[in-house]
Amino acid sequence: MKRIGILGLVGLLGLVGILGIVGCEKEIDIDYRAVEPIYVVDASVSGDGMKARVSLTQDMDDNRTTSDVTDAEIVVTGSDGSKAALTHRKDGIYQSSAKGKEGVTYQIDVKVGEHHFTSTSTMQRMPKINRFHFIWKKIMGERFLVGELLFQDIPNEDNWYFSHLYRNNLGFRWAVKRDDQDPNKELQQLFSIARAGSDDKDLLREGDQLRLELRAIDQRAYDYLYSMQIMDNTNTNPVPNFTGGCLGYFSAYSQVTINYVYHEADVEEEE
Repeated sequence: MKRIGILGLVGLLGLVGILGIVGCEKEIDIDYRAVEPIYVVDASVSGDGMKARVSLTQDMDDNRTTSDVTDAEIVVTGSDGSKAALTHRKDGIYQSSAKGKEGVTYQIDVKVGEHHFTSTSTMQRMPKINRFHFIWKKIMGERFLVGELLFQDIPNEDNWYFSHLYRNNLGFRWAVKRDDQDPNKELQQLFSIARAGSDDKDLLREGDQLRLELRAIDQRAYDYLYSMQIMDNTNTNPVPNFTGGCLGYFSAYSQVTINYVYHEADVEEEE
């Protein structure tokens, strides 16, 4: 399999407008070879309904203003016998008001012309956030701003989590975590922000509007997102989540959200 290169960079960044950057900045070697477009499907089932976005990857020299796919046929079926067809709304986005149910395994079928993509995901139980705050941590004599998320593991089962921090409605930081180290206990997720006193654009400003989403996801979604998180280090593509050869992933999840206004006076000093 070829590395995604620029086509995957464009496609996945479109897909993971859902995602930000977890750690430090990295240099990326960009492959400018012309390649055939690949379909990208970003789909979900939650307590708010069902949603999918279908698009095509683009090369750097492609001057089209959009890569949205508007003629896909999308159906989601559940292990409980439910079935929902997603309707195209705009900009390659398809939706249904049908809501997901915990414990149900969903299969999505996406047909575009002669192409057929499928994936499955099981909706998890609702997670619980215990606390979210910011800390000044001292590292090598310098202070770094770190966000700390504390949340309760769902007891007596294997669990996987996806946390996404938005800043002023834009994806800012994200991470995935599993409970194999501390099952049934309080789990911690740290978000590295920036060094104190730097002019780093990522350093939070007074009054920034933050939104933190914590999702309980299944292992298939975790494996895909974790492989995305480490792909620059491993020099590999994300693990496939769909059959049929498209990029992207499908996730049935439960989610809890909190809103937070950043005030420097509220940041705690690490003891």
